[in-house]
Amino acid sequence: MMTTLIIAITVFISITAFNKTELLYRYQFNAYQILKRGQWYRILTHAFLHANWNHLLVNMIVLFFFGKALENYFQYYLGASTFYFIALYICSIIFSSLYDLKRYANDYNYNALGASGATSAIVFATIFFDPWQLLYFFFVIPIPGIVFGVLYLAYSYYMSKKQIDNIGHSSHFYGALFGFLFPILVKPELFSLFLQKLF
Repeated sequence: MMTTLIIAITVFISITAFNKTELLYRYQFNAYQILKRGQWYRILTHAFLHANWNHLLVNMIVLFFFGKALENYFQYYLGASTFYFIALYICSIIFSSLYDLKRYANDYNYNALGASGATSAIVFATIFFDPWQLLYFFFVIPIPGIVFGVLYLAYSYYMSKKQIDNIGHSSHFYGALFGFLFPILVKPELFSLFLQKLF
């Protein structure tokens, strides 16, 4: 339910902003505007905006498949899927932005947008509950979730240090990390469940 609602809201806002670029400039992530001018809402609003159709579709497809599964896991293991799903989604947007908030505090020209930090958190929370479930890399190549997770974190960390493209790799990294840790923060005994499933 919440997955569908978040997708609907994100798609509506993103499509609206495609035709109104002033919305992008006003609500995208910009550390300088946040810290120097107190526009704190940008930490959340940037996740509901996307640069183009490809950007939007990839994030929403990932959110659709993994979000549905995660809602079921939250319901089964925590007994309340809606509350925990919203908490994870919102908190992961914030947490995945903190590094760039500090890194680009004085860079007026650095902007970012998209739900990638939050979708990374959703994927990694799902991996936590079922580490050996096969994920399909590029929707084709099967790879165990835990293997994908390790490679994804290593790649995101490496690319965030290189800064050779316009992708927010640090947001991916910290969003993924938060998603994996979230179930443990909520219910520490779930870590033993993860270890049981892993080994």
